[in-house]
Amino acid sequence: MAYCMTKVLKGDPAEHEARVRAALAEQGFGILSEIDVEATLRTKLAAEIGPYKILGACNPAFAKGALDMEPRVGVMLPCNVVLRGVAGGTEISFVDPVASMAAIDNPALKAHAEAVRDKLRVAFEKTS
Repeated sequence: MAYCMTKVLKGDPAEHEARVRAALAEQGFGILSEIDVEATLRTKLAAEIGPYKILGACNPAFAKGALDMEPRVGVMLPCNVVLRGVAGGTEISFVDPVASMAAIDNPALKAHAEAVRDKLRVAFEKTS
């Protein structure tokens, strides 16, 4: 099972990030967290890995539904989106929530994750 939806886009990385944020917002997701992995590893380890940012996306209604089904599911939230510099452009990866929730034996949660994946897929497809 694939654990993410991924594609590489050419052009301005800042423009891609803006497009990702807008596409997520259209589907009801806000950004709860933002981790600049590149800057963190440079500061903490003097390591150079190139552009790498993780956006923690959350649709509050879906998050509430998941928490109602499994109170500890928060360890699997939010839905992460990665923007990573690669040869030829920016790789954009959206988590597949069905894959991440597969670790939890709850059929209702799996169905819920499928609905989240549908919304994320729409956002992912709009990033091109």
